[in-house]
Amino acid sequence: MSSEDDAGGDTPGGSFWEAGNYRRTVKRVDDGYRLCNDLISCFQERAKIEKNYAQQLTEWSRKWRTNVEKGPQYGTVEKAWHAFLTAADKLSEIHVAVRNHLAGEDSDKIKAWQKEAYHKQMIGGFKETKEAEDGFRKAQKPWVKKMKDVETAKKNYHAARKEEKTAHTRENHAKADSSVSQEQLRKLQERVEKCTQEAEKCKDQYEKMLEELNRYNPRYMEDMEQVFEGCQEAERKRLCFFKEMFLNLHQHLNLSTSESFHALYRDLYQVIMAADNQEDLKWWRNTHGPGMVMNWPQFEEWSLETQRPITKKEKSGKMADDVTLTSILPTRDGVVSQTPLQTRRRFSYQEEQNSLFYDSLRAPAHVNGGKEDISEWSDEDTPKKCLDANGHEEDIKVPGVRVRALYDYTGQEADELSFKAGEELMKISEEDEQGWCKGQLLTGQVGLYPANYVEKVGS
Repeated sequence: MSSEDDAGGDTPGGSFWEAGNYRRTVKRVDDGYRLCNDLISCFQERAKIEKNYAQQLTEWSRKWRTNVEKGPQYGTVEKAWHAFLTAADKLSEIHVAVRNHLAGEDSDKIKAWQKEAYHKQMIGGFKETKEAEDGFRKAQKPWVKKMKDVETAKKNYHAARKEEKTAHTRENHAKADSSVSQEQLRKLQERVEKCTQEAEKCKDQYEKMLEELNRYNPRYMEDMEQVFEGCQEAERKRLCFFKEMFLNLHQHLNLSTSESFHALYRDLYQVIMAADNQEDLKWWRNTHGPGMVMNWPQFEEWSLETQRPITKKEKSGKMADDVTLTSILPTRDGVVSQTPLQTRRRFSYQEEQNSLFYDSLRAPAHVNGGKEDISEWSDEDTPKKCLDANGHEEDIKVPGVRVRALYDYTGQEADELSFKAGEELMKISEEDEQGWCKGQLLTGQVGLYPANYVEKVGS
């Protein structure tokens, strides 16, 4: 929206001074209230974005922390890798704080100002709107009355001139017609004189009404200006408040001024720079390479004890107690520790598949359509799904219910049904949270349809 020049300008709706055109200014009061709601909604959505981003950072960090800990990376480079995940957790906390500012403090401040600036009436509307409407109507009422008098006088004057013109035309035609008698011509001439006198009289009345209107215009403009300035002052307060709120929102969203944000990446950089390939290679040499201690074979004297045969019972007991470590990984402190993969168990392929299936049920998140669905961060109810025998999600099945179409519907997607009003089909799944059901046509086609387009047969 562009501003008009200070000298004024023409608008498609006519001038402010015309009757009733003050209503644009009055409507601005209602628009101000609505703009407060829009401002709240706008940054409530931004708050949701901040929350979702924080959630994704946390889930990403949790997933890859486990992968890195169980993976083959070691030493100072492993610490650097973990530093990225720690930084993600800290960044998540920062964005949660931003979300709390937007959805809490800032929204509450806008609501409080809105409640103070706009007072609702019992009969509807706002007190400020009614005051502005009454003020403009009172200021404009005398001027509108005078303006109507001017319009009436103008109409009468123009009608008189039109009648005069008609009389002159008839007179001229009569003069050119030899069949018109002198008596008829004299009457036409008298008619012309009478119309001319009436037109002059209407002209005087028209000029008089116009003069009265022009004398009243300064008073009219002064009264209208006074009411208008009151509306301008209220709008000035709203504009100043919006600017103040924009500065607050900028302060909360501007992470470049946050010390914790800078410290996060400063610490991450220091951990990355501390990664030392020579130190890691040395550790590997001493732990898994030539630097390891070796009990080299030495001469052993014969003794009766070394020659004693080991009984079958002793041998089986030793095998049951001894455990051979098959995967040794270092911790960050350089101490060798056993991971969950250090012992091996032989089992069948079917047992392995069952184990994976039950692990997926115990996992904190499941994959649905390529996206992670984390329940503790979800703002809406989880979809009505269940797991089939293979661990896949499927809609909750219901016994076939006959329904009848209330309206025509044409499917917009390949998986949607199309039907005519009155056509019957079979409902085969419950309505989901978005208002869709799965059904089957009499032709056997299966697909989705809007639940509110049908009714149960017999209802």
